[in-house]
Amino acid sequence: MIGLDQLFSVAGKVALVTGGGRGIGLMMTEALVASGARVYIASRKREVCEKVAARLGGADHCIGLGADLSTEGGVVGLADELKKREDRLHILVNNSGMAWGAPLEEFPWDAWNKVLELNLTAPFVLTRELVPLLANAGTADDPARVINIGSMLGTVTKSWTAYSYAASKAGFHHITRILSNELASRHITVNAIAPGPFDTEMMKQAAEDEAARQIVADGIPLKRWGSAEDAAGAVLFLCSRAGAYVSGAVVPLDGGATAKS
Repeated sequence: MIGLDQLFSVAGKVALVTGGGRGIGLMMTEALVASGARVYIASRKREVCEKVAARLGGADHCIGLGADLSTEGGVVGLADELKKREDRLHILVNNSGMAWGAPLEEFPWDAWNKVLELNLTAPFVLTRELVPLLANAGTADDPARVINIGSMLGTVTKSWTAYSYAASKAGFHHITRILSNELASRHITVNAIAPGPFDTEMMKQAAEDEAARQIVADGIPLKRWGSAEDAAGAVLFLCSRAGAYVSGAVVPLDGGATAKS
């Protein structure tokens, strides 16, 4: 039995976190860097990623890249950039996403497609493009890891008018299970984390209104919003030796909300 310091260690691993400059992506980036990984973060706002990377220690610890993941060219370009810099990738966190809310009768065609493209198509293509680097990093005892950031809305049958977001996350959970089977022989595990309410840009409206924030918390069995430590614990478990035998799972990170629903 290895020591606990090694069991949950990601020291020396190389990671890519899309949307790693803010929200849950930033929480996970900070955890991975603090635990010894070298993390690339990428989003359309390159300056934000570079600022975060500098704060987390610069090139030896965190590198900010620009990538428009709403386009095929942006996704493939990010993969190509990483291939120029690295010959193996131990951890891929597919976190970038967007939401759109509108009444059913008014929900726009374009909004539906934009959400599906960024939340589902883009991470599928990015994973496909990075399989060679992931396969180079994985071993039988310590596979490479793909972590897809889904949502409790991909599990419960409620939309709160975010129809395309809920559908995209349900699809993301399902492709997680499919890829976990198809990539296992290449020593790559694929799991999803399905968060409930966290302090992120998507939840900003509710998070900044005390009454709305309390209503959300009251609907969670544990009666609180998720914290940075909650996000950190989940990603470190799945990315370390401790989570090496977990694949095809959709891990609820929601204070019991999915089970309640």
